[in-house]
Amino acid sequence: MSEGVERNTRAIEGTVVTDFADRMSYGGYLDLGTLLAAQRPLSDPEHHDELLFIIQHQTTELWLKLVLHELSAACRLLREDQLAPALKCIARVKHIQKTLTEQWSVLATLTPAEYAQFRGVLGNASGFQSAQYRAVEFTLGNKNAAMMRVFEADPTAQELVRSALEAPSLYDEFLRMLARSGYPIPEAILERDVTEAWTFAPELVPLFADIYADPQSHWAAYETCEELVDLEDNFQLWRFRHLKTVERIIGFKTGTGGSSGVPFLQRALQLTFFPELFAVRTEIGR
Repeated sequence: MSEGVERNTRAIEGTVVTDFADRMSYGGYLDLGTLLAAQRPLSDPEHHDELLFIIQHQTTELWLKLVLHELSAACRLLREDQLAPALKCIARVKHIQKTLTEQWSVLATLTPAEYAQFRGVLGNASGFQSAQYRAVEFTLGNKNAAMMRVFEADPTAQELVRSALEAPSLYDEFLRMLARSGYPIPEAILERDVTEAWTFAPELVPLFADIYADPQSHWAAYETCEELVDLEDNFQLWRFRHLKTVERIIGFKTGTGGSSGVPFLQRALQLTFFPELFAVRTEIGR
């Protein structure tokens, strides 16, 4: 038996703080009273599985808040030509993405019969209306000004999305940094309308081909390209897992927000963030 453990009970050390009358506590620091009171099922009588559904989406929003925090910092650092700390932010986002993808498996334990019993209380609420998700997409370059209409009833959410719409994307900032470093980025790309979705620019492919042909001479650019590819890979895996979870739970029903459901999610897989970084792979080794 280990010292300090008797009858399967661990003694509390005398130095452990137990009086929080005038000290910061764990619950106080995290504002757990507010956080844990934010799950308010609407089904009546309350359905057992509605709590799962709420927590799944609330935790997703918390992670998205951190993703936006890190991507915003990465964009700022790229503007300041501080590549190493920018890549650290991107690395953290990649880990968050893996967590977000893996947590779809928790929601997938919700069966169609279980979800059908409380789906009606959602009304028209849908993940499509997530302002933070949309801001992440916009920050990575998948911009769509028409989405702004979704947030007209919520000025705070609309401002978050508008800021992401009007700011240069992470890819824009990377390309501008490359230009400042002496790489021949076309002026038209540097001066493009950043409120528009990024579209494939074939003139960038030879530039990236040169970088990939000699990684040692272009290591900073090469490494960043691969980090961005990781970001897009992870995002597409998240989209696919979302699609398959929805298909598993509701089949081909229309979405609560009015979309066609699975077909609408399938089209999202056709969207891309950094198409030149994938196109260049066809050129490597030719």
